[in-house]
Amino acid sequence: MADKLFNDFESVSSKQWKQKIQFDLNGADYNDTLVWKTNEDILVKPFYHADDFEKLPEVSNTHSTAWEICQSIFVYDVKKSNLKAIEAIARGAESIKFIIPSEEIIIEELLKNLNQDGISIHFELEFLSDAFVKKLSYSPSIIKSHIHTDIIGNLARSGNWFNNLKEDFQTFEVITKRTKMFSVDVSLYQNAGATIVQQLAYAMAHTNEYLNYFENNMSFDEDSKEALKVIFNVSIGTNYFFEIAKLRALRILWSSLAAEYNINTNCDIFVIPTKRNKTLYDFNTNMLRTTTECMSSILGGANTISNLPYDALYHKTNEFGNRIARNQLLVLKHESYFDKVDNPSDGSYYIETITNQLAEKALDVFKNIESNGGFLSQLKEGIIQRKIKESASKEQFQFDNGEEVLLGTNKYPNAKDVMKDELELYPFVKTKQRKTLIEPIIEKRLAEILEQKRLKNENQN
Repeated sequence: MADKLFNDFESVSSKQWKQKIQFDLNGADYNDTLVWKTNEDILVKPFYHADDFEKLPEVSNTHSTAWEICQSIFVYDVKKSNLKAIEAIARGAESIKFIIPSEEIIIEELLKNLNQDGISIHFELEFLSDAFVKKLSYSPSIIKSHIHTDIIGNLARSGNWFNNLKEDFQTFEVITKRTKMFSVDVSLYQNAGATIVQQLAYAMAHTNEYLNYFENNMSFDEDSKEALKVIFNVSIGTNYFFEIAKLRALRILWSSLAAEYNINTNCDIFVIPTKRNKTLYDFNTNMLRTTTECMSSILGGANTISNLPYDALYHKTNEFGNRIARNQLLVLKHESYFDKVDNPSDGSYYIETITNQLAEKALDVFKNIESNGGFLSQLKEGIIQRKIKESASKEQFQFDNGEEVLLGTNKYPNAKDVMKDELELYPFVKTKQRKTLIEPIIEKRLAEILEQKRLKNENQN
């Protein structure tokens, strides 16, 4: 009966749609009026059609029903962090990420009484130590552990190796063999102002440095290659559909790159909303931003999502901010049915098209990096940093001129909003004079200069 019903309607080609739109424009130019260009140099059309594809896209192999709600905890006090983790799990968290600043942390105390049935534990270490990782790897209480190790990410962020290139890679090799996983910090590039194409290209070039090292220095048997897991740490912005496409393109690119090395073509994507568009003033708007960013993450196929509290810029970590951030994810999962459909973005001609365009453009940039010495070489020469600065400056110009809008900040600000007495943390870029091997990549929010002016005016009044 359904086939009979659809047969009553003639198919409409993309050419017919465009002609109809052109007619309705009453002489206005189609391209000038309805087609716009993004910072990724992609032309966005007013409609997309099956005619845009030589063959319809294949079904993706991700499972959007399986994403996990994560609570991130910075471990400054082991007992308090342990209690926070226990409470977070009791209140709906399905995964915990411990950010560990020191080797002095006692793992047994950190994991004490944690109900880990089905719970994933992520460890992000702010130091490099195989001895400490060995404790994590062989802890009998850890069922599903993910150890994030990214020495190149530390170099890009801090400007220095943990020790030096040779020692860092030797330790990285030992840790990777032990854990059969490593991570890649893509979030740094997004928070520093890189375009989506740059983020994807740098993610691949960054990862390829590790794969080259494995190929030349490590002997992996076939089982080890298949078991090797890469975790991409990604920040998601508010460009809703493009961020969905970004995660999909990341998986496509990784699958292609991994296949060249005959290793596991699947990857894990750990997502946290970006800080770049978050604001100090009208801070409740940050909740709206993080909600759409988490939605993009889910629809794009993220494995794990750790939400950013609305007050993370200016408040120390607190129970209320963490609870609201966690509850946003709980509402999305259990009340908005974002765990009921696998691959919901499959078949959207718009998303499929921009996914392919992002992947193709990122691949071109990746090839250019590789043909010019590779990612580490370009970091050392400052080329990567310069490219990101150029993109960030362009976006900053758009924000300063009102083309890029942050409501409550550069559009419809509340002049009565006062923040000087609320600051528990310094919310702006911190500069510290020190000697570095390379120029570090610096994260910076769009609203910083404007907010500094407003704070200065507050202090003068």
